[in-house]
Amino acid sequence: MSYNKESDSLPRSVIEFVTVAVEYCLFVENAIQHSREDFVSTLLKILPLLYLKGSLLPVTDDYYDDLPSDYVTEENYDIVRTNIAYVMGSSDDFLDVFVEDMRYSDQPVLCTVSEQLADIYQDLKNFVSAYRDGTDEVRSSAVAQCHDNFTSYWGQRLVNVMRPLHEVCYNTFEDES
Repeated sequence: MSYNKESDSLPRSVIEFVTVAVEYCLFVENAIQHSREDFVSTLLKILPLLYLKGSLLPVTDDYYDDLPSDYVTEENYDIVRTNIAYVMGSSDDFLDVFVEDMRYSDQPVLCTVSEQLADIYQDLKNFVSAYRDGTDEVRSSAVAQCHDNFTSYWGQRLVNVMRPLHEVCYNTFEDES
């Protein structure tokens, strides 16, 4: 399935992905307004949907010279990450083996829920902003770039962060004390 620039209609998969991406971005931007329980519970509903919709984005080669610019500044990123870390509190840290640094270690790598979610946010907010503000060519390029980033970057981060969120929500690990 590819994006048809000749048609006035957008593929349903793109419209649905944009909808979920906007919801995710708004939700994490307002993380500080939620309790940890509500924040985690909502993420456990949004993230699988985001993964599904990301996996259904059309594969295109519609890259243009003017790829979407980065809308998320370092300051924006840090605000989102810091607010998520605050909401997650002591549940922000988790050990992960599916990260690049694991290649050089025989031990799991310490990661944070806040950084994983902020990384996903950065990619999606850049996509949503380019999609909202762009021409048809920029939109098509944004979809192509977002699909590529999903397969190579944020899709794996999304899957990785589901495990610690599930643990926080359902407390599946026994206390070792």
